[in-house]
Amino acid sequence: MDLEILYQDPYVAVAVKPAGVLSEPDGKGGGMPERLAAQLGGEIFTVHRLDRAVGGVMLFSRDRAVTGRLTAAVAERKLHKEYLAVLTGVPQEPEGVLEDLLFRDAAKNKSYVVKRPRKGVRDARLRYRLLQTVPDGDGALSLVQVQLETGRTHQSGCSLPPGSCPCWATGATAAGTGAARWPCSPGPWALTIL
Repeated sequence: MDLEILYQDPYVAVAVKPAGVLSEPDGKGGGMPERLAAQLGGEIFTVHRLDRAVGGVMLFSRDRAVTGRLTAAVAERKLHKEYLAVLTGVPQEPEGVLEDLLFRDAAKNKSYVVKRPRKGVRDARLRYRLLQTVPDGDGALSLVQVQLETGRTHQSGCSLPPGSCPCWATGATAAGTGAARWPCSPGPWALTIL
């Protein structure tokens, strides 16, 4: 199945990564760079990553020299990414800034919100805004926009509005110290290079 290409030129391609597909080559032809190369021709290089379970807009390089510049732009926070997610329930506040401490367990490839700084813990910050709420049975579904101000591993899946609205896709709830407040990751829907 062809990937949805939103933009392409000789230097970059912007495409929609389906959920379940790796952002990087998988060596079997199923990763995004391999699939894009088969569809567009030429070489394709990953500029930033999304978790396998997340679908959304991604920027890829089509030129090795451009890859370094784009990767540097990501590291310097010059690539602005906006995410959308549907939550079960309504956040307590319609918008806000969340600051958390995230611990990344590299062995388990998971990140957790923790209460105290320690080795391996990094600051994480994001902004969210409630866009729309619609009735859903006895409750409601909420569409939220998320902007990551830091780019920590699995950050978007760890932090979101207090009141712990579980992600509609999983219906799971988070509870207890160290548990993700938002147990699934939102998908990027807009990219801007500043």
